[in-house]
Amino acid sequence: MNPRGPELPPARGPLSAALIAYLRGTGPLPGTGPLPAPADDGDPYGDDPQLALYLCYELHYRGFAGVPADAEWDPDLLRLRAGLEHRFLAALRADAPGHESLDDALGALLVEPAEGTGVSHFLCAEGELWQLREYAAQRSLYHLKEADPHAWVLPRLWGRAKAAMAAVEYDEFGGGRAERVHARLFADLMRDLGLDTAYGRYLDAAPAEMLAVVNLMSLFGLHRALRGALVGHFADVEITSSPGSRRLAEALRRTGAGAAAQFFYDEHVEADAVHEQVVRHEVIGGLLEEEPELAPDIAFGIDATEHLEERLARRLLTDWRAGRSTLRAPLEQPSTV
Repeated sequence: MNPRGPELPPARGPLSAALIAYLRGTGPLPGTGPLPAPADDGDPYGDDPQLALYLCYELHYRGFAGVPADAEWDPDLLRLRAGLEHRFLAALRADAPGHESLDDALGALLVEPAEGTGVSHFLCAEGELWQLREYAAQRSLYHLKEADPHAWVLPRLWGRAKAAMAAVEYDEFGGGRAERVHARLFADLMRDLGLDTAYGRYLDAAPAEMLAVVNLMSLFGLHRALRGALVGHFADVEITSSPGSRRLAEALRRTGAGAAAQFFYDEHVEADAVHEQVVRHEVIGGLLEEEPELAPDIAFGIDATEHLEERLARRLLTDWRAGRSTLRAPLEQPSTV
């Protein structure tokens, strides 16, 4: 049993309830056959299937307290995950706005609108400290394992693409210095904001839109057939990170967050400006040199990422502009900010 992983969260519907019971050893998985019945019903972006998929994926990272490590390769769990992935991927292929070419998809990312309306623009211009705390709590589902999902692609690359991807990942993991690992820097940010830095602490609070963003990384990373999509996703993250990080750093300064909170995003302004060039010219360029047929997959990775980030942005901005929380559970009150 795993004594150190996070606790399993409360269920969000019948599918996640059955899965959690199975992981605890108190009940069977639902349905039979390669695509269990509950995976075929309802909204593929909804709370219940997204939580179930998140739980399946998390078994490949740190797992959960009380869940055996070999659950990672449980055949019944893998069949359930395959059904959830099938519906999630089909929805993304149907819903994500498709660019006609990879050049078009990349070009759209490189254009900064004169009057942006995204989450980082809102937080920079008018965001309040409670909104920044909510944003950090949600993003912690990824940032406390930052770059881990992308590391799955390294064995699926070679040549220029592999070398360049490894170089960027080395930076994400602190360049060999534990105190500079980006996940550690984000934990420092959370501490400055009076948030609990425990891994997975805010899983129950995060809405389905945030779970889908994190699940996308694992979906792409864990499938060799989707290596092009993972590279596209990573390119999207690195290309858009620097200007967005600059706005978030300004928001944290304006609201009086601590120095560590500001440092995380200041670090990403500089680092990701360099990473953008490496990813575009060496990772993508190297991959296309070896496998030019993957260009549409890279574009799909970009488009799917943008689709899910836009869904999350709509959820956050709709709630915040109405003066209400975006979270499913309230945050603890900060003691230091």
